[in-house]
Amino acid sequence: MTDQVMERLVAPEDLAELLSVTTGQLAQMRYLGTGPEYVKVGTRVRYSLSDVRTWLDEQRRART
Repeated sequence: MTDQVMERLVAPEDLAELLSVTTGQLAQMRYLGTGPEYVKVGTRVRYSLSDVRTWLDEQRRART
């Protein structure tokens, strides 16, 4: 499979470190539906980096 076909998926622990949040905060965002989209691979949660980028772009604010 090429990289174009299979996008890299990251574990919650890796994403939490990247975003400077806890894995518990990511779990809460999944529960509330406020975080990035995710996939379940069996019982494991994984995040697509393109979905994370999209979610981050949606979080941009010009004012508080």
